[in-house]
Amino acid sequence: MGDFHQSGEVTTLHRFGNRDIAKLEAEIKMLSRLRPIALVLPTIFTELEGTALPEIINVLKDVKYLKQIVVTLGRFNKEQFEYARKFFSVLPQDVTLMWNDGPRVKKLYKLLDEKNVSAGADGKGRSAWMAYGYVLASEKSKVIVLHDCDVLTYSREFLARLCYPVVNHNLDFEFCKGYYSRITDRMHGRVTRLFVTPLLRALRRLLGDLDFLKYMDSFRYILAGEFSMLADLARVNRIPGDWGLEVGVLAEIYRNCSKKRICQVDICETYEHKHQPLSEVDITTGLMKMSMDITRTLFTTLASTGIVFNDGFFRTLRTTYLRTAQAFIEKYETDSAINGLYFDRHLETKAVEAFTNGLKMSGDQFLKDPTDSPLIPNWSRVNSAIPDFFEKLVAAVESDNK
Repeated sequence: MGDFHQSGEVTTLHRFGNRDIAKLEAEIKMLSRLRPIALVLPTIFTELEGTALPEIINVLKDVKYLKQIVVTLGRFNKEQFEYARKFFSVLPQDVTLMWNDGPRVKKLYKLLDEKNVSAGADGKGRSAWMAYGYVLASEKSKVIVLHDCDVLTYSREFLARLCYPVVNHNLDFEFCKGYYSRITDRMHGRVTRLFVTPLLRALRRLLGDLDFLKYMDSFRYILAGEFSMLADLARVNRIPGDWGLEVGVLAEIYRNCSKKRICQVDICETYEHKHQPLSEVDITTGLMKMSMDITRTLFTTLASTGIVFNDGFFRTLRTTYLRTAQAFIEKYETDSAINGLYFDRHLETKAVEAFTNGLKMSGDQFLKDPTDSPLIPNWSRVNSAIPDFFEKLVAAVESDNK
């Protein structure tokens, strides 16, 4: 029997068996007449040369309900941009490439800096944010859908289930988060399993059942990079430009939406993508960098609600997190055993110890400068500071695409 249990603060849309994908897509195509859909694809050049993105392109060729596709390119030089134009030209939809490192768009980033509405440093968050701006400026779509370009198990069902809850105006959802199982011959998703969930439980133990913490703890895969939302939310949401993107997006959705308008959906049977190294020595990369960015985003959000942090609190939090994470390791080992999965308790413990060290450094950095992780301004503020920015953005992007 499928899992139909509803838990937490947001509605969970389960996956019961295999629905006829053609019927689901036909329904989405009809619904998208009222809510046209823009698919945003953030990518880097190595993904064009990998195995996942070419297969994603092959799947998208058969998707008929997308109004536009915006590919936002990270760190592409001129030669790579021209290669990307040919690579994506096989798609039959209205496809636009956003060349973030091209002279025209870089000029816009400079203008934002000059007007004190900086989009921050280069990263996935900034690239996605600029793509949202283009979707808003082009005025073609009412729904924005985003997913990563390294998904090895991509399918038409994956995209359709991600689109459906928001494009269906009868359901009245404004934001939908994708989730899935990260299982092969072992459990994956270490940052979610061993860091974020135990950290949220530790915070709830220390701070009480704050509504925000219960909300965040409701998501089955809080770091999933897939979501759909009404385009107007992109106008008012602020987002981090670093690895705290997924947590920051959920925090902004909490601030701007009623929880009744938020859901999560099981989008596929299995999910596989590239795996990041732990990188416990070099905290500027890998899972350590990811965990520290996430932590700063959480601390900043909680501080904005009136929570006061000090060194004593962070010391207690580290101890509480460590004990909580160690208990989770025991649960995962038991779960793996009954399902015949490979489980390395030493590596799991090593990851928790590294995350504990990262938690200490994040706490120290936060106490030193609580504003060290600023959010990218929302598009309402940008348009207030630079009234003709959307016109400049459309002109720059269309010139690059000619």
